[in-house]
This record gives sequence, structure tokens and C-alpha cells, in this order.
Amino acid sequence: MSVEVISRLHQHRMWVMGNLLQACELLTEEQLKQPFEIGQGTVWKSLTHMHGAEYVWLEALRGNPKGLCPGDLAGKLTGNQEGENPIRSIGELCERCSALDEEWTRYLETLTEEKLLETIHRQSIQGLMGTTARDVLLHVCTHAHFTSAQVINMLRRLGVSPLPDSMLITMARQVL
Repeated sequence: MSVEVISRLHQHRMWVMGNLLQACELLTEEQLKQPFEIGQGTVWKSLTHMHGAEYVWLEALRGNPKGLCPGDLAGKLTGNQEGENPIRSIGELCERCSALDEEWTRYLETLTEEKLLETIHRQSIQGLMGTTARDVLLHVCTHAHFTSAQVINMLRRLGVSPLPDSMLITMARQVL
């Protein structure tokens, strides 16, 4: 049962990110990089932060505790200020998120109750930290949900209407 719930939460996470990206494709470069005192400071940095976090946690789940996200322009996640192969446009970010969603889907298809209890290691500023796969998988979803709310708040302040939907119930009704 846990695997099913976690997979559903990840399906929701990917759906919300898709909705956010679709709304952000209509923004100007100036709007994407307008400063806000929430989230990572801009819509762009918040979106790339979410992508980077999802990338490095999937790497950790696959056994790479020091994985770095290519193109992390925000620099906060990896400490890599310019990154290798930086993401330069919302279109490119959409492509990378889509490819990453496919990788997540493949990983989630292999998930078992036993794998949820495995210890996953991730390098942090405190050193190599261990956490169960279950908690990492839940963290990725709650982190995305929290950051998505911040992006939606920024979009509201930019006058975007309608705002992208982020409710699981809406996704569930669309799937029926």
C-alpha cells in the first residue's frame, strides 16, 4: 500500500510541475526573474531549484550520494554557480523536467515495500547523511508541494490568471 500512495504523490508532483511550467511559458524573461521575498527569490530560481532537488534525490535513490544537477543556475542546491550545461530558457527547463519525469516514472515502477526501508545516502554540508528511501520519497513530494505554493504566490503577484492548478483532487478527476 505504501508504494501505491508514494507513487500517487509523485504522479501529483509531476502534474503540478507541468502546470507550473505551462503557466510560466507565457511569462517574459523579466517576469521570470523578478525578485520576490519568498521561495528562492524568483520564479526562475524556484523552478530550477525544484528541478535540481528532484534530480539529486533521484540520483541518491539510485545510489549516487554526490549527484549534481547539470545546469543548476540557482547554485544554492549544488554550490555550482554556473553549472555545466546550464538551463537557459523555460522551454529547455520544460524539456529537462519531462525527461526527468520519465526517469522518475521508471524508478517508481521498480519500487517495492522492501526498497522503501533501504537507507539512502546524500552528501550535504553536514557530511554524508542517511535516510530511508520512504522518507526521501516523501520529502521530494512535500518539498515540491511547498515550493509550488511559493511559485503560485509569485505568479499571483505577477497577475497571472488563471493560476495553475495544484490540487490533487483536480488531477484525480481529470484522470477518471
